[in-house]
Amino acid sequence: MKAVTLHGPFDVRCSTVPDPAVLAPTDAVVRVVAACVCGSDLWPYRGDAEAGVEWRMGHEFVGVVEEVGSAVAAVSAGDFVISPFSWSDGTCAMCRRGVTTSCLGGGWWGGRDREGRPVDGGQGEYVRVPQADGTLVPVPDGRAAATEELLPSLLTLSDVMCTGHHAAVSARVTPGCTVAVVGDGAVGLCGVLAARRLGAERIVAMSRYPDRQAIAVDFGATDVVGARGADGAREVGELLSGGADAVLECVGTGESMRQALAAARPGGTVGFVGIPHDVELPVSDMFQRNVGVAGGVAPARIYLPELLDDVLARRIAPGRVFDRELPLGDAPEAYDAMHSRKAVKVLLRP
Repeated sequence: MKAVTLHGPFDVRCSTVPDPAVLAPTDAVVRVVAACVCGSDLWPYRGDAEAGVEWRMGHEFVGVVEEVGSAVAAVSAGDFVISPFSWSDGTCAMCRRGVTTSCLGGGWWGGRDREGRPVDGGQGEYVRVPQADGTLVPVPDGRAAATEELLPSLLTLSDVMCTGHHAAVSARVTPGCTVAVVGDGAVGLCGVLAARRLGAERIVAMSRYPDRQAIAVDFGATDVVGARGADGAREVGELLSGGADAVLECVGTGESMRQALAAARPGGTVGFVGIPHDVELPVSDMFQRNVGVAGGVAPARIYLPELLDDVLARRIAPGRVFDRELPLGDAPEAYDAMHSRKAVKVLLRP
């Protein structure tokens, strides 16, 4: 089959790799209908990758179950399913506590399972899914519900919509509160939508790009701030009478975290979901201002069912973050488009 592999910085290819098969009773094989490139994929693409090592890329996909192992009961061949960006057994102590990304029997796409066997990446024609019962979420009415209209929104539930929601939940967004969102990628834009869904009264999207500003406003932003850093935080403070009750940090750099903390009012909370790179917290300042920080890797599998209900009922349409679609074979173009900010998020069709 064809799958996207990373061979070194800025070197992604659509390669021929072995077809997956059921290797354990808890496995399923899914034929991928749609996958996508994530902002987090850009970190290894830009240089975190070891040259010469073929990394299997991607962790967001939806598709149709082709085959299941003998112990799989929650999904069957023919089901249209959504996969969260990590796989989990759904039964361990961490899963029962709602932290499926720390599952004691789980792992990550493109890595290895507990027996040391390679696990496919999400950007491919097929994926072997370990722990299928704990991982995959079947869509009610299956293929009939997965229309061309809804498909992009269903795909966002694999990661970015759940991650934006996690930022909002971690920042304690409640009805009537004020929110600032740092980051105008797909996660940040979904964070705007999540804040609106949770009832925020004013939502400030921090973005310098008109196309992304337009999506943010469509998703529920009441204000847009184009300035960055201290200037941007100062403008948020002026708009919201001293800062936001909740700030969603959706980038992961030291600069974005400083901006987020500065935009929070005293007593506010920063919900962070950007993968941290060179981030240090000013604990003394946080202490003096009573500003909290919470968040981390989103337990997408936990959030998926409630967000799926809203997508199917057309109460939310996060699929608007996809502004380009390409065939799987054009993955190098997809990565370049996101790296150069020519696209917010690219959907890939196998």
